Amino acid sequence: MISTIAIFVFIFGVIIGSFLNVVILRFKTGRTVGGRSFCFSCGKVLNALELIPVFSFLFQRGKCKSCKTPLSWQYPLVEIITGIVFVIVYFKTLAGFPFVSALSMVFYFAIFSILIVISVYDIRHKIVPDKLALWFASLSFVWLLATHNIFYFKTLGGLLNLLAGPILFLPFYALWRWSNGEWMGLGDGKLALGIGLLLGLAKGASAIILGFWIAAAVSLVMIGLQKIVKLNIPLLKMKSEMPFAPFLVLGTLLAYYYSPDLLSINVFLFGM
Repeated sequence: MISTIAIFVFIFGVIIGSFLNVVILRFKTGRTVGGRSFCFSCGKVLNALELIPVFSFLFQRGKCKSCKTPLSWQYPLVEIITGIVFVIVYFKTLAGFPFVSALSMVFYFAIFSILIVISVYDIRHKIVPDKLALWFASLSFVWLLATHNIFYFKTLGGLLNLLAGPILFLPFYALWRWSNGEWMGLGDGKLALGIGLLLGLAKGASAIILGFWIAAAVSLVMIGLQKIVKLNIPLLKMKSEMPFAPFLVLGTLLAYYYSPDLLSINVFLFGM
């Protein structure tokens, strides 16, 4: 039963991923998400058979059916990744009460959809959109307030989780201010603000640490590939503006699912 539902959740995620591709491509272009999709090369309006998530890309062998221009791998990758993330959220929220789990599932579907858009947009344009970062932080703040009573925020743990967003934002702001924006963009700090509000101090700090670790590991692998393979592949070229948001988002997903406390904050404060 669980496996069958998980398959449907994956398919639903793939469909949402197709919509996220539209959002990514049309964000800040002046176009709404409601218009018909078309080939950017020849302008042909796509029909229903050309808009089936993942399968259309495979059946057309990654090319426009009309002009044969290669299509971006972003389309199927975003769709598949969104499906996988939705399945992860589904299994994470199974343990709760049915009504609470359903609300939690919808919330995290929305949150990680925003984070996927931010990640891909950062990869494409090397910037974290303020509007999306604000939506992420705002929804996380509302969810934090909605899922806890007033007495929770009078405890030390509750107060720290309420302030986790600004606390995690400050190091990014300091790096940005100290380096005049050369070491790190402030957009990553705005993303850290939302991460703190979403996960709390312990898990939020762990998410950011995981993001740095993953980014460092990927950077070392890319440097190694450049030296060993010695191929002129753009993806392997290290650049100072290497997007960091995708690593933060991956760290957030891992911290959300596994609930780590890498800095032992809870042990230090509460002995737990």
